[in-house]
Amino acid sequence: MPEAKKILLVEDDPSLGFVIKENLGIRGYDVVLCQDGVEGERMFNSTLFNLCIFDVMLPRKDGFSLARSVREKNKSIPILFLTAKAMTEDKLEGFQAGADDYITKPFSLEELLYRIEVFLKRGNIQLIQEDKIFSLGRYEFDFSNLLLKNRKTEKSLTQKEAEILKLLYQNRERVLKREEILRQVWGDDDYFMGRSMDVFISKLRKYLKEDESIQIVNYHGVGFKLEITQ
Repeated sequence: MPEAKKILLVEDDPSLGFVIKENLGIRGYDVVLCQDGVEGERMFNSTLFNLCIFDVMLPRKDGFSLARSVREKNKSIPILFLTAKAMTEDKLEGFQAGADDYITKPFSLEELLYRIEVFLKRGNIQLIQEDKIFSLGRYEFDFSNLLLKNRKTEKSLTQKEAEILKLLYQNRERVLKREEILRQVWGDDDYFMGRSMDVFISKLRKYLKEDESIQIVNYHGVGFKLEITQ
């Protein structure tokens, strides 16, 4: 039998944490439950995980800070936020901290399972099928290892950043519609996901700024196009 996927769950509500852990365990996942951010960081540093689920409001170290600590050590592991916060600014802060997705409380276990399966399945597909290096101006984009590098620098990308950049590259001859990116990368095209996508696009522009021949052009109200002039 294949080894169970290991999930780090950091949730300070004992009842919710127990319910999530028990239900994911029934589905075959190996879940480690921590109840504060410091304990979660210690566990992450001592164990190999396939995916992280963090509550935002945690004692001792909040979910945003925990995500930043995780991203310093691992750029590719999927991070999913559980949040009771409805403010767009709070959710955008989560994406800026390194999160790949979020679920707003209250949520159904079916929705949580779907999000987990999407991330873990996508990771397996990348490991099996992707072994490509793309040339972007003076940059080399190693999708399978989530690396963007030139002669001077090497930048580790998150899974979402790499997926968006690859999609833009593969469709560089045309304007890629916003809803196409959202459906292919997030599986949804609602308003908030569009706002979070803009955060990722801004990050990619920053990473590519050393080569003026590369532009991610925003066609207002339509989408984006990766333009390489050299």
